[in-house]
Amino acid sequence: MSHLKAALLQMKVQNDKQANIDEAIRLIQEVAAEGADLAILPEMFCCPYNNIYFREYGEEERGSAHQALSEAAKSNRVYVVGGSIPELDGDKVYNTSYIFDRRGAQIGKHRKMHLFDIDVEGGQRFKESDVLSAGDEVTVFDTEFCKMGVAICYDIRFPELSRLMALRGAEIIIVPAAFNMTTGPAHWEILFRGRALDNQVYAIGVSSARDYEASYHSYGNSIVAAPWGNIVNRMDEKQGYIIQEIDLEQVAKVRKELPMLKHLRNDVYTLQTNQ
Repeated sequence: MSHLKAALLQMKVQNDKQANIDEAIRLIQEVAAEGADLAILPEMFCCPYNNIYFREYGEEERGSAHQALSEAAKSNRVYVVGGSIPELDGDKVYNTSYIFDRRGAQIGKHRKMHLFDIDVEGGQRFKESDVLSAGDEVTVFDTEFCKMGVAICYDIRFPELSRLMALRGAEIIIVPAAFNMTTGPAHWEILFRGRALDNQVYAIGVSSARDYEASYHSYGNSIVAAPWGNIVNRMDEKQGYIIQEIDLEQVAKVRKELPMLKHLRNDVYTLQTNQ
């Protein structure tokens, strides 16, 4: 199957975990009714993006948010990339995305590999590593359409990770995210265009909506970049969703006409991985 419909769910995250879960389920139901094959939530969709909340809102695998997403995928016959949630594992907290197939079975799990520790003069300061631990696995999963990869927010800045996913067969790279008002206007679009162009994939970024009453101001602007490096759809900062048809024939076309991945000089350089 060469075409699918991907729904980007740009939620406004509240301080009520259950209310966020309920809103996510409502949006999944709505886009599934409109024919979406794949529904994608933003980073920390059920938890305010702030270190003080991650452990409080966290849950172990198969907790309430995980179960709700699994059931929503099953009842609506849609793939779900569950944005991310704080995952509790012993004394550690991970920023984790769970992926479910149309039957509600978990077919992937990505723990954010690169922790967002920045201090921009006159701009954003944040240190995820004060609370979160880093994952160490490259996440690629199978669907009836193609292989897809998942990274989380800051992961998109590291081209090696996206390249590894492409080399493992990913034709779509999905990135639940929450870029802020310092990094978003400067880097959001160029990063997604760059990763799409570098790897000749569709790069999809799904952000939370902007809320100036929250402690963290998300950039929004959920985005779809095509294998040629062009933007095919983009939102503004407000809550809502878009459903974008993805034409996988474009991946094959671009890779045939400009066979960059076949021109890699593995005799000169290679990516090393511990997997």
